[in-house]
Amino acid sequence: MKLILFLALILSAQAYAQDDNKNLGASKEHQENHEQEEGKHDSGHDHGNKHEGSKHGGDHGHKGGMMQGGEHGHKGGKHGGSHDHGDEHEEGKHGGGHGHHGMNNVKQFFEPLPASIIDEEENAALIKLGKMLYMDPRLSVNDKISCNSCHGLNNFGVDNESTSPGHEGKRGGRNSPTTMNAALHIAQFWDGRARDVEEQALGPILNPVEMGMPNKSAVVKKIQAIDEYQTLFAEAFSQEKYPFNYNNIGKAIGAFERTLLTPSRFDDFLNGDEDALNKSEKRGLKKFMHMGCTNCHNGVALGGNSYKKIGLVEPYETSDMGRFEVTGLESDKKVFKVPSLRNITKTGPYFHDGSVETLDEAIQLMAKHQLGRDHVGHGMVRDIKAFLGSLTGKDQ
Repeated sequence: MKLILFLALILSAQAYAQDDNKNLGASKEHQENHEQEEGKHDSGHDHGNKHEGSKHGGDHGHKGGMMQGGEHGHKGGKHGGSHDHGDEHEEGKHGGGHGHHGMNNVKQFFEPLPASIIDEEENAALIKLGKMLYMDPRLSVNDKISCNSCHGLNNFGVDNESTSPGHEGKRGGRNSPTTMNAALHIAQFWDGRARDVEEQALGPILNPVEMGMPNKSAVVKKIQAIDEYQTLFAEAFSQEKYPFNYNNIGKAIGAFERTLLTPSRFDDFLNGDEDALNKSEKRGLKKFMHMGCTNCHNGVALGGNSYKKIGLVEPYETSDMGRFEVTGLESDKKVFKVPSLRNITKTGPYFHDGSVETLDEAIQLMAKHQLGRDHVGHGMVRDIKAFLGSLTGKDQ
């Protein structure tokens, strides 16, 4: 009897051990499957901020990550508003991811700068004349204000003033935009009233607040009296019997401005160098696109190629009616040319009136007024700002 009980106890223990091994195996298999699934889910995501690329990766993949722009524009912005946790979870919540797939789609929205937009060898004499005119304060009524005064060549084409002082110290109502890459824009001035840089260059010379010359004839007479210009105009306009005229001043300055391209690390990235941007900048690029910034800031200049109303979603207070003053169309009230973002970290203060001092504030205000995002966390601002830093010209 004791022997029978002993054998029964052994058999029971063996059965228990087998069941336990099965459960352990199942648990292990489940864990391995879970880890494999997580590996699949996270592959290609940037883990620089711990939780990059999780929750919305599947839903937004190509569209919500690097293909933001049109389809998810304003919706993407509002969708993101309640999920912006700043640092750790930003991309994880919003499909910044599918890493390589997303990066391949960047070119749907951006183009690298061309190597040149003017034949510098063929136009060498014209460009030389244009540079001298650009730097010459004698184009102003008191010989003190040049194009370079407000658009410094050694300062990314700006003066970092809210609005620029003219020949009497008076200031205009709008911020002086950079001349760097400006020739790539669809038009010139905030309201687009000049069709190109050649036409734009002639405006400030006659503006009573800016350079203050009384009329075109006075400008030509003043320049023609300078011996050096006799030679330079003759060389630049060798096919013309009378090279001294007001329009030729604009042609020369415009030709010089067409050389003011500022290739950046972002151009290297667009041209295939994936290491040209660091992790934070790549993260910022994804967020920039997902949030909907590419609706306005796209193309070769990341702006400068369209007109938009400031306060498109959330009204923005300004007395400046923008393009309405040019066209008279009701729909153009508070509409301005979208500024280029190239060199943007160096060209503050921001907006048409220069009223925004910091890029951080500009990012937050644009998110609110153009995309309807009432709150943008520190992580979003930090990473987008990092990306914008990659747009700074390398040679500057």
